[in-house]
Amino acid sequence: MEDIYETKYETGQDNIQKFGMDIHHPVFWVSTIFVLLFVLGTLIAPGPAKVLFDGAKSWVINYFDWLFMAGANVFVLFCVALIFLPVGKIRLGGPDATPEFSVMSWFAMLFAAGMGIGLMFWSVAEPTAYYTNWFGTPLGVEPRTPGGADAALSATMFHWGLHPWAIYAVVGLSLAFFTYNKGLPLTIRSGFYPLIQDRSWGWFGHVIDTVAVLATLFGLATSLGFGAQQAASGLHFLFDIPNTINVQIAIICGVTAVAVLSVVRGLDGGVKVLSQINMAMAALLLAFVFVVGPTGTIVGNILDTGASYITTIVPLSNWIGREDEKFFHGWTVFYWAWWISWSPFVGMFIARVSRGRTVRQFIIAVLLVPTLVTLVWMAVFGGSALYQVEADMGELADGLEDVSLAMFQMLDNLPLASVTSFVAICLVLVFFVTSSDSGSLVIDSITAGGKIDVPVVQRIFWAVIEGVVAGVLLFGGGVDALGALQAAAICVGLPFTVILLAMCLSLYLGLRHELAGERAAAAG
Repeated sequence: MEDIYETKYETGQDNIQKFGMDIHHPVFWVSTIFVLLFVLGTLIAPGPAKVLFDGAKSWVINYFDWLFMAGANVFVLFCVALIFLPVGKIRLGGPDATPEFSVMSWFAMLFAAGMGIGLMFWSVAEPTAYYTNWFGTPLGVEPRTPGGADAALSATMFHWGLHPWAIYAVVGLSLAFFTYNKGLPLTIRSGFYPLIQDRSWGWFGHVIDTVAVLATLFGLATSLGFGAQQAASGLHFLFDIPNTINVQIAIICGVTAVAVLSVVRGLDGGVKVLSQINMAMAALLLAFVFVVGPTGTIVGNILDTGASYITTIVPLSNWIGREDEKFFHGWTVFYWAWWISWSPFVGMFIARVSRGRTVRQFIIAVLLVPTLVTLVWMAVFGGSALYQVEADMGELADGLEDVSLAMFQMLDNLPLASVTSFVAICLVLVFFVTSSDSGSLVIDSITAGGKIDVPVVQRIFWAVIEGVVAGVLLFGGGVDALGALQAAAICVGLPFTVILLAMCLSLYLGLRHELAGERAAAAG
């Protein structure tokens, strides 16, 4: 049968060797110029930049809420279908491929890169926000009621469960399949080869890869800036260290330095080791809060939140006739746009570490396992926080004033608060390091034309750029500059929603082609 994948394109054929780097033209140069222009413009006028991008973000969220919601639902249904379809038995890398990493190492890396830091930041703050009506309640539920507590946990679970991981799975599986099974470069454009074939290597592919680089860099720099603020808040809360811009810049410099060391060491010696350390520390903190916290309530929360998640996933996924518009637009649509804007980074990294798994194993691991872990995590931390608010314990009960302090305020009501708060700060920092270095590896690959192993100088360059963008914007423009950066990343989610929908079709065509080839080979 005809093989449309017999392309003459070779990974890195458009590259040039310069400054010790393997540079893909024009993606590397255009991405770098856009980043410099954005940083300069935001530094010159941080306030107007934030107003401009916030306006664009509001327009995207208000007028295209239906697209984000429908798209996210399609991604979940598509991934679930792949588990049961015959294409689920296809192995990434071919029938004889073997996994590069153990199951635990693989899971630790995809989870740490995917949303580990977000769970540290929002597992306490988000359900508390819903319960106290800090910024809208889900489905119009009354705040500060037993029903409000259940709705708060189930809505938080909805935002961190199947839908975001389905978004990551679509990108990750597509890139892994076309790279390892079809021999195409590890870059976003490869996911469209069945639809446009060799035109993937022209201007269309350049645009997609450039937007992917910008989305990844802006998303990581935003998270690094806000994460520095959370870590600084924790240090102030714990050690009374002043929460100043200088302290936050110092944290960014420290995280960037460790991230540079990690990317130099590579996937095995850097990201894998840090991810394993992260998961071990997170598991210990989880176990501690479970044991010394309201254990009986937590166990009930796991069961109740799981059941509530199942019963509310359909109404929360609906976008027609919603009466809780403040919650719907301010939380759900914002989250979906954010996850989609992060999908090139997380999806490509998951693809990078998933060779040797079957499609079915990949979907189950990327979609279902993290959802179950997130359920337990949210029930333990979010459930403990709501218990404290209901019992009027500590500062958290007075209302959510600073989301960066929510985790520390919850831990302050438990034994060994100083120790656990310090562990939480370390977890925040290490999660940021793993996000930064895994993101750097992704940008390295895209700006090198899909090469997996790029020069060390290039790895260092992008890891440093992430820290510099976050630090410079934080120092020169403060919260306004970071807000503008975050709004820009959200806006990128709009075109990428359409790109991901097309990627679903392209992936299915590729998988069907692969299955037909395997069946033909088996028939002799």
